[in-house]
Amino acid sequence: MHRFTEPALLITLIAMTTLAAAAGLLMRHGFSARAEPWSGEAFIARHLRRLAIPAGARTSANPIPEAAEVIVEARAHFADHCATCHANNGSGETAIGRSLYPKAPDMREPLTQSLSDGELFYIIHNGIRFTGMPAWGAEDPKSDLDSWKLVHFIRRLPKLTAEEIDEMKNLNPKSVHEIEEENDIKRFLSGEEVQAHHH
Repeated sequence: MHRFTEPALLITLIAMTTLAAAAGLLMRHGFSARAEPWSGEAFIARHLRRLAIPAGARTSANPIPEAAEVIVEARAHFADHCATCHANNGSGETAIGRSLYPKAPDMREPLTQSLSDGELFYIIHNGIRFTGMPAWGAEDPKSDLDSWKLVHFIRRLPKLTAEEIDEMKNLNPKSVHEIEEENDIKRFLSGEEVQAHHH
């Protein structure tokens, strides 16, 4: 009969105690996205991106040369599709970005900027399970090009100018309420009667 050695028994007891404590906390407090993650969970969340990317994708090179027109197109795409969660400047400081679990990363920081072009492309195109990042790639080969262009724009995020951010604000999606307000202003300026809206 195999006997546990003292160190193995001690490690097993510590592991079982830790799991029991974690299960107790989970049962008592639930698994809400409102709570701040504990350090182990935060570590896992930060590294999910790398774990989700196949080794072969990491070495993929961007097939689209960086050019001014590529940046302009990608900036408009980012403002319209990505800024709702990531903010125009890539900070993740939006109502949705802060409410995700894990929170949307600040893409200007080294945790994102140190990823290879292939890793950024893979994340945009395929998403990451267990996070708020969906897969934006499609069967259409044009979506590959759009994702590669976004990689160039993500590289530009730490150097965005105030003018670029202002330009992006005009391209952000608008809520129904914002559209109604704009239409009311147009009607008011043209002399029409403005209806009251109830929300």
